[in-house]
Amino acid sequence: MRDVFLVGGAHTPYIGKFNPDFIWKKHPDFGKRTNPDGEQLVKQVVADTFAATGATGELVDKAFIGNFAGELFENQGHFGALVAAADEGLVGKPITRVEAACASGGLALSNGFDAIRAGADIVLVVGAEVQNTRNAMDGADFLARASHYKSQREIDAFTFPALFARRIKAAVAAGVVTTDDLALASVKAYGNANKNPFAHMRAYKMELEAAKLSPTFLGNEDLKDWLRVSDCSQVSDGASALILASEAGLAKLGKARVDVVQVLSSVIAVGALNATTNPLEMTTVKMAAEKAYAAAGLKPADVQVAEVHDCFTIAEVLSTEAVGFAALGQGAALLQSGATQIDGKIPVNTGGGLVGFGHPVGATGVKQALEVFRQMKGQCGDYQMPTTPGIGLTANMGGDDRTAVVSLYKA
Repeated sequence: MRDVFLVGGAHTPYIGKFNPDFIWKKHPDFGKRTNPDGEQLVKQVVADTFAATGATGELVDKAFIGNFAGELFENQGHFGALVAAADEGLVGKPITRVEAACASGGLALSNGFDAIRAGADIVLVVGAEVQNTRNAMDGADFLARASHYKSQREIDAFTFPALFARRIKAAVAAGVVTTDDLALASVKAYGNANKNPFAHMRAYKMELEAAKLSPTFLGNEDLKDWLRVSDCSQVSDGASALILASEAGLAKLGKARVDVVQVLSSVIAVGALNATTNPLEMTTVKMAAEKAYAAAGLKPADVQVAEVHDCFTIAEVLSTEAVGFAALGQGAALLQSGATQIDGKIPVNTGGGLVGFGHPVGATGVKQALEVFRQMKGQCGDYQMPTTPGIGLTANMGGDDRTAVVSLYKA
């Protein structure tokens, strides 16, 4: 099998409500300039990625872009052709848009991994999403398309928060998590994001008591008390991109092995959309993780840094269990121990995760991979781990644990 290497990449800033660069009616630049649209984000992140890696459009053999709902939020589909429009050298190249809800970026990464294995030498992977063009109610309805819309849409006006509130309620009833634990996860996410210049919530401080007292917002009487605003990921606009290469691709780019990170495995697992989920376990993430470890010849104890999908704080707790960092029901204890802090035994979501860094849906899985790369190469500045990690993991999830992409990396 051909080895696959991650050469580097770029993020745009992730922006939205509470970010000082986000243009809204009370911003001093309101009426003078607007927030970037998806086309502008793709163009910027491709240019920045080429600058960071030495790649060019002419050198790229294939490209993949993850985007979930451009048609709904921007009246724009056909994102593969937007990538081609980002650089003249990409015109005529095979570029594919992929979609798996919030795992769209991870799916783009995994497709790029497979393309290198299959014979491509240099692959561009992009993820992009704009979600702040519509009000919260419209946005919630658009995002509900990632659920089984026919049977789950009516659970609440905010379908996905309600689905994860159901998980919180079940976990509290089972005695494996408390709402105070989830407040601690929120504080960790915001604290990491405050040190990250790309993060959506870089300027917003979250204290523990504030997280505990954060308001609830669901209308479902059975679920409304179980999810707070502080438990939620951000409605963000942004893009991330990276370059994957074979050994021959590294030579074309003038890169040595010391400059890059090897992608050891990248595994996709998909569950039936209309299946009943176990609220106490991320079963699809677990399936993908087990296969990814086997393909890489690694075990959970080998991992030294991880990015997991915290669309809601409960998802981080359950994901750390699903990827094997804690036994079933022990994810909250792992969090309480401090092990997942930047200076802990297994740092998780060092740049703030989806709760703090932000969650432009199609970009998240690409962002996760690039964040592991940046930690391994000492590029994270104020949120750099004290010890440079040698083995990393990403776990990107779509829907309510319906699609999962788990990848492993070696410095």
